Amino acid sequence: MADHTVTLRTWVKASEAEVRTGLLGYVSVVYGDLLLDGLVLRRTADGRFAISFPARTDRAGRKHSYIRPANDEVRKAIEAELLWQLGEHPEFTP
Repeated sequence: MADHTVTLRTWVKASEAEVRTGLLGYVSVVYGDLLLDGLVLRRTADGRFAISFPARTDRAGRKHSYIRPANDEVRKAIEAELLWQLGEHPEFTP
């Protein structure tokens, strides 16, 4: 059976300039046997926290995700777990 546990590995706080734009920091997580690096924690315009997953942009301006949740329910569950885990870290001050 697959391990669906998401475990925070590293948290790097963004610069003050980035924080002013809503980018709060960079997250690395372990998911089963995978290390998922390059996730970004943001605060949205309406004040919510959101995790952005790494993607590249092609020449036409279209984004192509390297990794992403299978659906919105999974995304919300991952965000909730990571925010809970980040709350346990004293250096995490949104």
